[in-house]
Amino acid sequence: MEGQGESGVSARGAKTYAFACAIIASIISILMGYDTGVMSGAMLFMKEDLNIQDEQVEVLAGIMNICALVGSLTAGRLSDWIGRRYTIVVASIIFFVGAVLMGLGLNYGMLFSGRCIAGVGVGYALMVAPVYSAEISSPSSRGFLTSLPEICISAGILLGYVSNYFLRHLPLKYGWRLMLGVAAVPSVMLAVGILAMPESPRWLVMQGRLRDARRCCCGCRTRKRRRS
Repeated sequence: MEGQGESGVSARGAKTYAFACAIIASIISILMGYDTGVMSGAMLFMKEDLNIQDEQVEVLAGIMNICALVGSLTAGRLSDWIGRRYTIVVASIIFFVGAVLMGLGLNYGMLFSGRCIAGVGVGYALMVAPVYSAEISSPSSRGFLTSLPEICISAGILLGYVSNYFLRHLPLKYGWRLMLGVAAVPSVMLAVGILAMPESPRWLVMQGRLRDARRCCCGCRTRKRRRS
């Protein structure tokens, strides 16, 4: 009975650890949703500030989907090459660069470039976050954890609307830039936090690193036993 109790505690600890890893990985999906939702409000102010045409605003709103296709087509190959974890780091860096360019927004060209770069990051987020969440989780919790990125996208869209609401009263030239540029902060936090997470056990097996994969799967239980 004592052995079964320790095993149950270890299993719960492993599930909790996997849940924490999936939550951190899903932050990239929150950024994606935020970048999508915040544009609906920011475009009203940037149009007035930069004196751009309706057609240019429509291009800004829609170009992200095209660039996301490019990102999604390359994310799978890159994640097989450098691993799921470092691919999320790359996606975070892409988001950071895109958010900074849009936050500066000195002219339409800079906005367009930032939006395209952020769109590539969106494509990476769509591909990598669910894969990592699925491969780091146990079969019993895999369905729930793989749904987290979709939930986080909706949460990010909501945060974008909230940002529009609270920042709309700022001076015109600062308000919409802050709406778009604030996404750079969590992208840096994600890039740093993801380095403390384990690599996907499945990817380690694909690379022939079986010992590292076993250590990754059993790491949480090992730490639990050491504590006891």
